[in-house]
Amino acid sequence: MIPIQTESAWRGTADCKTCGIRDMVLFSDLNEQDLSLIHAPIDDMTFDAGDTLYLEGALASGVFTLRSGLLKLVRFTPDGRQRILRILRPGDVVGIEALATNRYDSEAVAMTEASLCRIPTDVIHRLSQHSPRLHWRLLQKWHQALREADDWLASINFGTARQRVASLVLKMRHASDPELTTLFSREDMGAMTDLKLETVSREISAMVRLGAIKPVNRQTRLYRIVDEALLRPTATC
Repeated sequence: MIPIQTESAWRGTADCKTCGIRDMVLFSDLNEQDLSLIHAPIDDMTFDAGDTLYLEGALASGVFTLRSGLLKLVRFTPDGRQRILRILRPGDVVGIEALATNRYDSEAVAMTEASLCRIPTDVIHRLSQHSPRLHWRLLQKWHQALREADDWLASINFGTARQRVASLVLKMRHASDPELTTLFSREDMGAMTDLKLETVSREISAMVRLGAIKPVNRQTRLYRIVDEALLRPTATC
């Protein structure tokens, strides 16, 4: 963990050109006067795939902004099964619920190598008290998180097995190239769609055979969407 002083981060030094704190979802509307209120360092953190950022119910140390990589928010059912609540991508805020409860309400796990900025909760509270811009940005991000959680539940937890897996394939398209989609381990996909591992594997194989998708890199689970119509709910595949 490399502590990055806010002043240098604002100037884009110490590897913050790739982090882009000027354009962070929470800080994008702040000016230098707002940033002068920050007295604690912002931590630049990197996690390997499979690393846990925090556990469900843990006392919150800060709010994270995801710069690169993918994270999953996980809860466990009483019988020990894993349920993935949502996938977070670059630009998303992680652990925003901690600003209200001081605890994290799910477990956050890196699905790929991920880099994040950790902003102490007291920094966020101080800034939100003095900066209407940040307060409004927090409300926007909270609303976005709730909307995405509802959309996630509605799109990949209902319908046939084929429709659930197809919805996930479409949802994980790359913003820079919508023809590409990154999938996950069959176990993770089952936890997202509430399907058995074997069912997920069968449906992915069927989509490849039908020509809806084709593998680009099996190691990174990168696929190309060849025929999007076959992935839509009205398709008969």
